[in-house]
Amino acid sequence: MLSFIWSLIIGGIIGWVAGLITSKDLPGGIIGNIIAGFIGAWLGSSIFGQWGPEIGGFFIIPALIGAIILILIVSFIMRLFRR
Repeated sequence: MLSFIWSLIIGGIIGWVAGLITSKDLPGGIIGNIIAGFIGAWLGSSIFGQWGPEIGGFFIIPALIGAIILILIVSFIMRLFRR
């Protein structure tokens, strides 16, 4: 149970930092950050592999890069639907 909570915290931090780097807001607040962190970690590990420091089951560098990519894609799609 504690490892799951730790993963939620780390996923949220990764999503939040990726949002800061891209200067984009995700819908959903903290839940959106957690989801972006988890999906970004999966995406980054799938594309770039598992390397770099690991915290809470997340390889930080690929997870952050994956979350940035995810946020940019979601922002682009949201911008298309607003038109």
